This record gives sequence, C-alpha cells and structure tokens, in this order.
Amino acid sequence: MTSDLRGRLLRAGEVAAERGIDTLLVSPGSDLRYLTGYDAKPLERLTCLVLPTDRPPALVVPLLERHVAEASGVADLGIEIVTWEETDDPYALVAAHIGSHAPTIAYDNQMWAEKVLAFADAIPGAKQTLAGEVIGALRMRKSDAEIDLLREAGAAIDRVHARIGEWLRPGRTEREVGADIAAAIIDEGHATVDFVIVGSGPNGASPHHEVSDRVIEANEPVVIDIGGTTAAGYCSDSTRTYVTGAQAPPDFRDYYAVLLEAQRAQCEYVRPGVTAASVDKVGRDIIAAAGYGDAFIHRTGHGIGMETHEDPYIVDGNGLVLEAGMAFSIEPGIYLAGTHGARIEDIVICTPDGSERLNRRPRDVGYLS
Repeated sequence: MTSDLRGRLLRAGEVAAERGIDTLLVSPGSDLRYLTGYDAKPLERLTCLVLPTDRPPALVVPLLERHVAEASGVADLGIEIVTWEETDDPYALVAAHIGSHAPTIAYDNQMWAEKVLAFADAIPGAKQTLAGEVIGALRMRKSDAEIDLLREAGAAIDRVHARIGEWLRPGRTEREVGADIAAAIIDEGHATVDFVIVGSGPNGASPHHEVSDRVIEANEPVVIDIGGTTAAGYCSDSTRTYVTGAQAPPDFRDYYAVLLEAQRAQCEYVRPGVTAASVDKVGRDIIAAAGYGDAFIHRTGHGIGMETHEDPYIVDGNGLVLEAGMAFSIEPGIYLAGTHGARIEDIVICTPDGSERLNRRPRDVGYLS
C-alpha cells in the first residue's frame, strides 16, 4: 500500500504542475486519506498536507496529534511532519513553507471555509482554486487494488440484503427495521454505517427518506437503500425493493417491470468510450416511453470509492467519457408521490470491454411472506 500512496502523491504533484498549480493544500477527509493513508480527525485545529510541485511535501499537525500522525505511516512516504503548539499560528507556518512568492494554491474541495479564509489572509496575492480538478481526477480512476476493495464492500452489503427477510415484516416500524439493518451492516464487514433508508408505502416515493415511526403494512412495497464504509476506507451502496407479502399493488407490478428493464439496459450499455450522460439517457428513455418519465426525479448514479458520492456523476449534461476503472452506481427509480415507489441500485465498474456489477443480489421484487 505504501508504494500505491507514493505513486498517488507523485501523480498529484505532476497533474498539479501540468495545470499551473504550485501547491495543493489538503485538510482531513477522504482526499487526505487517499493521498497519505492518514484518516485524520477534522478538528478546529489545523491539520493540512502541504504538497508543493517543486519540493517534498509536509504534513502540518497540532503537537497533540503528532503521535497519531506518525502512527499512520506518513513519514514512510517521505512526508515531513511539522507540528505547531497552541499559541502558534499554523497558517503562517504553512505560508512560510510555501514561500514568499505569489503562488497558485489549490484547496481540497471540502476544506472548511474558516480555514480557506485564514489561508487567504496568510498568503496574500495567491491565486486560489480547487484541488478537485487534480485529486478528483485521480480518485475517479480506480486501481485494480481499489476495485478489489470495492468488490469486498459490495459483497458485504449484499450479505445484509440477503438477510432482510429476518427483519422486514408487517407490524414493525421503519425505525425498528432500520436499527436491525444498521447492526447487520457492521456484523457483515463494515467499520461504519453510512446510511439506512427504509421507505415503506408512500415513504418509498421519497428517494432520500431515511426511517420513521410509520408501521409497515402487509403487501406494500418497501425501498431499502443501505451502505457503509469498510475498515479499508471504501464504501458500499445498494438498493433493493421488497414487498411485505405476495400481493403487490397492480400498478406497482407494472412500473417495476419497466424499472427492471431500464436498469438492466443501463448496466449492459456501460463501456469505455460512452458518456456519463448517455448512460443516463438509456434508462430515462425506457422509463419515459412507458409513461413514467416525470416519476424518475433524480440522476441515474454517482461515483463511489472512499466516499459514497464522488465523481463521476451519471447525469444528463455530463459529457465525461467513461474509462476503464471508473466505479459508479446505476440506480434508476420510479416514484409515485403519496402512493409508493421503487429503486434498483448496483455499483458498476467500467471494465476494458464492458462493465461488471459488484452487487449480485436478485433484482426482481423481493416478496417477503
């Protein structure tokens, strides 16, 4: 893994230089973990990777965090650990490391605003931009090792879906079912639970509904969208739609068949050379032709890796050409407000000659009696 991290740091510096960026400043979050392996806490005290394009990097950390930073192994990557004490000005420390010229600085896209503004004061005259154009472009193209980690995450969340029949039944609340699912997400191989959606009946028509105290009824559709993060730092995300009985509403059966065909067509269409927008269009056209176009109210999917949502986004207007190694969700949905809804979601890898679905659970409606 150390060699992978060294390669990421080197490539980040090279891409930054190609884009006219002098220094990348990266605060705690998925970008820092991606580049260094250090899963630092996001604190009010400044922790920041300083990655110049013309000299070795440094990690500026509060003195009380030094031992944790050292234990992460960042020094093995050739990163100097620079500490600051409570009465020091860490932004001036970073400015001194960068130098006195007026550089072009790129901040990680999720750096807190208070830190961005403090850097702007400490480094007057610097041109400011976002590091996403550098780091995001690297993260979007997964290595073979990363794909293996995503496969492991996908298999772990599939094991949870395989157990849904243990908890989902009429008479229980969404919240009760959600608590059982959350425990299983940990039991089946994740380090953290990122989200649990249990959308029963009319709540299934709200794509980002989580859980409520609504009592689940017999023979109604329930959308279950769940995900977590493994100890290795990679995320899972998969949605299946279940029916609590053998008698689904007739209109549900009709539109679910449309949804199933749309999701199948989109997954089979994915390959290098097609655009993100065209993947969205394949499924959207099928759903619209069946008369449900207005009920598909979100994009087809999002990239996934060390964050549940990252580039590339599978949405109309995104002309990004897909490449082998890109990982993203394919999750069309149909939502009938006030009635019920459905979604089918798999994580897909764009391979050199097509695509691979990382989620293997059945996609037909899960009838639970």
